[in-house]
Amino acid sequence: MAKGQKEKRAFNIPVLQGVLPLNRATLPAEILAGLTFACLAIPEVMGYTKIAGTPVVTGLYTILFPMALFALCGSSRHLVVGADSATAAITASALAGMALSGSSEYLALASLLAFMAAILLIAARLIGLGFLADFLSRTVLVGFLTGVGIQVATGEIPGLLGIKNDGHGTIAKLQAVFQNFDQTSWPTLAISATVLLVVIGCRRLSRKLPGPLFAILGVILCSWVFQLSETGIAVLGPVPGGLPALSIPEVDWNWPLFKQLLPTALSIFVVILAQSAATSRAYAARYEERFSENTDLVGLGLANLGAAFTGTFVVNGSPTKTEMVASAGGRSQVAQLTTVMIVLVVILFLTGPLAYLPNAALSAVVFLIGLKLIDLKGLIAIYRQARSEFWIAVATAAVVVIIGVEQGIIFAMVLSLIDHTRRGYRPKNSVIIKTNDGGWHSKPISVPNQFEPGLVIYRFSHSLYYANAQRLSDEVATITQDEDSVIEWFCIEASAIDDVDFTAGYTLRNVLELLQARNIKLVFLFVESHVRSELDRHGVTDLVGDDAFFATGSDLVTAFRYRNTSDS
Repeated sequence: MAKGQKEKRAFNIPVLQGVLPLNRATLPAEILAGLTFACLAIPEVMGYTKIAGTPVVTGLYTILFPMALFALCGSSRHLVVGADSATAAITASALAGMALSGSSEYLALASLLAFMAAILLIAARLIGLGFLADFLSRTVLVGFLTGVGIQVATGEIPGLLGIKNDGHGTIAKLQAVFQNFDQTSWPTLAISATVLLVVIGCRRLSRKLPGPLFAILGVILCSWVFQLSETGIAVLGPVPGGLPALSIPEVDWNWPLFKQLLPTALSIFVVILAQSAATSRAYAARYEERFSENTDLVGLGLANLGAAFTGTFVVNGSPTKTEMVASAGGRSQVAQLTTVMIVLVVILFLTGPLAYLPNAALSAVVFLIGLKLIDLKGLIAIYRQARSEFWIAVATAAVVVIIGVEQGIIFAMVLSLIDHTRRGYRPKNSVIIKTNDGGWHSKPISVPNQFEPGLVIYRFSHSLYYANAQRLSDEVATITQDEDSVIEWFCIEASAIDDVDFTAGYTLRNVLELLQARNIKLVFLFVESHVRSELDRHGVTDLVGDDAFFATGSDLVTAFRYRNTSDS
């Protein structure tokens, strides 16, 4: 079957788009990739529960129904949906003052957040809001995740040392570490250091080695053999096994509670939307495959519904997990479904040994997760290529670290919108002049600025709207105020203008009056049909006349050269 036919078959059904068509030749490799990913993901998702503040077993639950639901109902063949550090940190930040971390009430609120995120994702699909993923720029996303990484890694230092974690917030936690450092439990620190060395050593040898799994299994065995809990090393204790009960989050379903959680749910929604869409796009481009953002929104919504009704927390499309599967040889959601089956076996039969797991080992895994999120290479690249955007990324990271994760994502959204508006507010407009060989060349607005004696062609390089309309007016005035040059026609080259709002229409009419006062004719070049309709609606066309619009540069120049004949 041809590639195009395969894609058509896979996208004509509402489910299994990430699974079909099955490639029997690669099926063994897919299953092996799922097994490898399970070895890497199980200790990682257990670490995410420390970030989210939920019981350890809920991390395994995020791999069960949520991952399976997206694998069956999403469109991306590569995106891995599960527990994620960013959304886990936002959850913990919002619920810190509402319930005791790890309590049944806290878990119910975390599940309610997953439900609210699911509703927002499905609603976004129904009303076509998938494009919002484009409004969280790569710059602020790097800054946001770096800030989350610093916060997560810092928060685990007390656990690594075996001291009290009294502070709330990154700065307060660091102060508590310095104040209580003399209370460090050296056996606990030894466990932490051992886990860190094993994980880092395995990563140096090969990224395919499940270092966290080796470290966790080794420390569980040592804890059981040497009864480490009797030496003062804190362990997890009994972890419940069996399938999660399907139930509605046990909270008071009232408007005040929803109103309180809505800003957090919106923040989570934006992170899921941006991070998942960016990851799906990247891997679809890498493997020359198609995916549907709208279908993925439904899959992500269903995955979070699965999380909400199985007593766990928000799930998200994870770039790191997606890369784990891809590097292990996974090329479809078959690998993720294999992981689901392995985790199912663990939940049913193998949760008993987790009782011997030292808390310090889990803190070490989470600490490394936090360090992985600190994207120094990305920040350096931004600094070298776009200095102003680097400071935006740094400011975003600082807000996350100093104030909080939820405030950080709101700040990141605002900065992204400000950055977008800044680019449109100060477009790099130009004038077009004739080259020596008769061609056209754009140059900054300055003197000389005439294409031919008496003709100025001014290129506006952005949509024309309220924020930059005054810039057009000021630049037109600047170009036409030179007393040493006589301008007869002023042409707006509009190939980059794809929208003209009410304020811009009003400004254009004022510009026309200014030019008419100086006996200058206003004309337009390369106006798209829908933009022409907007100019008609704003009354600009009636004022300049239909003969003021030119489809080609040669038509414009010819009309200008014969202007006196046509005017007479």
